[in-house]
This record gives sequence, C-alpha cells and structure tokens, in this order.
Amino acid sequence: MNRKVIIASNNDHKTREIKEILKEFPFQVITMKEAGIDVEVVEDGTTFKENASKKAREIMELTGEICLADDSGLEVEALGGAPGVYSARFGGEHGNNKKNNEKLLKMLNAVPSEQRKARFVSSISMCFPDNSEIIVEGYVNGLIGFEEIGTNGFGYDPLFIIPEYNKTFAEIPPEVKNSISHRGEALKLLVEKLREIGFCGGM
Repeated sequence: MNRKVIIASNNDHKTREIKEILKEFPFQVITMKEAGIDVEVVEDGTTFKENASKKAREIMELTGEICLADDSGLEVEALGGAPGVYSARFGGEHGNNKKNNEKLLKMLNAVPSEQRKARFVSSISMCFPDNSEIIVEGYVNGLIGFEEIGTNGFGYDPLFIIPEYNKTFAEIPPEVKNSISHRGEALKLLVEKLREIGFCGGM
C-alpha cells in the first residue's frame, strides 16, 4: 500500500511540479487542501532549509503523516543573494509575480548581461512521524534577462535564462524544466535518500 505524503504547500504550481516529479514513486501524494488542512505556517527562517524544515515538521505534528515541504527562491549575485528567502514577497505583496519581477528588473536596470548571474535554490524537508527528517537542497544556475519571455512556469521563470538552452524557464516545456530545475534536483536527492533507508520500517 502506498504511503501517504502531504505536501505542506498551498501553491498550486509548486504542488503540481512536485506531484509530477514524484509520480513514478510509491507515494500517495496529496496537498494540504486535499488533506483538509487549513493552516498557514509562518516562514520566519533566515534560510531556505530552516523554512522547509519548519513547514514540514509543523504539518507532520498536526497530522501524524509523512510531510514534505519545499522552500525555494531566487538568489541574484549582483544583489548579494537577494531576493533569497523573500523571493515570494520581494515586490511587497506575497505571491504577486508581476510586482516581484518588476522590482527585480528595476534593481538590475543598469547591470550588464555578464553580471546578471543568478541561481534558483530549492530546499526540501521530509519529516516522518517518528521525528526523523531528510533534508536536501538543489540548485540551477542561470542569468536574469532584461524582459519577461515565455508563458510556462511561474514566479521568476520568465526572467530566468538557462544558458544551455538560451531560453527562459517559461519558454521550455514543463517536462524539460522538471528534469533540470532546482526542485527537480532536490527531489532526485530526496529519492536517493529514501532508497538508501529503504523507505520502510519505522519511518
């Protein structure tokens, strides 16, 4: 029988991506909404790992089920790593992609292309009812463009250029993005860890 895993997120884009990447594994992956949970975990950590761990642990303790949480965002080299953990609310309003992208473009207005290096970071925590935890982190490197291009993806995807493809994350098909994305890399590491422990027994 599949083990139930609750994704500690109400972000439809994120949960869809996680479900897609995990679909080949023996998990019954459900969202907080599907589990009937209406809780907002305060993300007050100073790192992606702290936020992911806090979200996963709080929902695990609330439900008694295995819980998976992701905290991810964009780090821009020319901005000293900003927006970082504030990625979702960079423009002042949580989840407003347009405002976030507009602010980022404005701050990088005078920065030439060769200095617009950035990376997406994804920290994933999986907390188990026995209080054990697996935490992994994935990255993908790229450049910030000068305008939004593409209609796929979400968040900063229309600005984030993958040099190998010379396209933004919002221009490439979802299955290609999932194979190279920061969240995809983190989930691959998570699966490796689960296989190492056998994903059985008291976990």
